[in-house]
Amino acid sequence: MRLVLLGPPGAGKGTQASLLSDALKVPHISTGDLFRANISQGTDLGKQAQEYMDAGKLVPTSVTADMVRDRLNQEDAADGFLLDGFPRTIEQAELLEKMLQDDGHSLDAVINYVVSEDVVVDRMLARGRNDDNEDTIRTRLEVYRNETAPLIDHYKDVLLNIDAEGTVEDISCTTLNALDK
Repeated sequence: MRLVLLGPPGAGKGTQASLLSDALKVPHISTGDLFRANISQGTDLGKQAQEYMDAGKLVPTSVTADMVRDRLNQEDAADGFLLDGFPRTIEQAELLEKMLQDDGHSLDAVINYVVSEDVVVDRMLARGRNDDNEDTIRTRLEVYRNETAPLIDHYKDVLLNIDAEGTVEDISCTTLNALDK
């Protein structure tokens, strides 16, 4: 299965991705992990990403997309993957669609984890990270609404909305059941 995970920060995408990856026997591909791996391995893409990050800038879509393309071309992703953190914009979604079409594939589903802002704030504050305070969390949610939420409409034909306010186990079961239909 070729899947994309959407949802606001704190929706539990990483937790669910790990469970889904095991259940579906496909790799969980996180852009954060891709950045770290490329930087630590000193790849050309990693060096490019590091330059932007060192300057406090966002890594351009072209660099991120190239990292994703390289990762999707690895053998373990031949039969499917879970993408987490890409795409974040319509432009990135269109790049992903082209990548997949070039290989004769398309997305099987886009899982959108739906959770209220108050629950997100509570969850993220409970994690106790230094950079998580209510203002920064709400700013991140606003960025998500403005940049990533338009993907929900873009993917309406393959979108599965999953209530992400239950227990980890309930959310995982609901997701797997939705994928079986």
